Amino acid sequence: MIIDGKKISQEIKSEVQLAVQKMKAEGRQVPGLAFILVGENPASQSYVKSKGKACEETGFYSVTERVPETISEAELLAMVDRCNKDPKIHGLLVQLPLPKHIDEQKVIEAISPAKDVDGFHPQNVGKMMIGIDTFYSCTPYGIVELLKRYKINPSGKHVVVVGRSNIVGKPIANMLLQKKEWANAIVTVAHTAAKDLSVYTRQADILIAAIGRAHAITKDMVKSGAVVIDVGINRIEDATAKNGTRLVGDVDFENVKEIASAITPVPGGVGPMTIAMLLMNTLKAAGGKVQTPVPRSD
Repeated sequence: MIIDGKKISQEIKSEVQLAVQKMKAEGRQVPGLAFILVGENPASQSYVKSKGKACEETGFYSVTERVPETISEAELLAMVDRCNKDPKIHGLLVQLPLPKHIDEQKVIEAISPAKDVDGFHPQNVGKMMIGIDTFYSCTPYGIVELLKRYKINPSGKHVVVVGRSNIVGKPIANMLLQKKEWANAIVTVAHTAAKDLSVYTRQADILIAAIGRAHAITKDMVKSGAVVIDVGINRIEDATAKNGTRLVGDVDFENVKEIASAITPVPGGVGPMTIAMLLMNTLKAAGGKVQTPVPRSD
């Protein structure tokens, strides 16, 4: 089974759009999301453009502040403070990475936890770890939502997460081990310090690859019948492609799909879910709510 993140993300956007329309009909303020984009990084520009488009499609109020790479840390922190105080803004996102002269952690901690729709603030990370409802980091949140909508219940299953980043590996491990619905898994976190990653990956009922290395997970590393979630986005050379490159995941999709019971493709798997969950977090920050969706049957 191919887990179609593109399709699920569209479903979520439709649900968010309906919730926003309900807020408007009730005379309530629509969700507002601010983006701060520092410098000219092409990937960052593309991400922010996609997020802004999603806001437009769902009826959000959004604003993008573009500033030069030479902006001082103090000036950037002042911008964050202004957004924190703006009642039209419910969610604030400072696009990472930032220039080297700016302390990323200081900027993350300057964002109000009540507007931290990226789920990166230590206060929200702490709440997630001890099982208090909060804003969840968008990519792991998207993984949980994919499992839920495809009725792949991790309860009692052995989940192996390959990768330990603050954005994906650590939060998804913590989210899935919580004692609650659509979690309650036995979780192992493996990473590059392992002499042989396959010792761990072959034990996984659900394998989550988030190491940022093209085709690092091969067929012989996956147990037959496992669910495979590929978070990686890697650009590799491909002479047959129009621009000479193509996007691939951390998993050797073509070979692993032969033995996996379910797998996410790249592109079109976890990627589209990140923006969808950003919208969900911002809707939540604004006091809106989607109707509880019924998990998919296919």
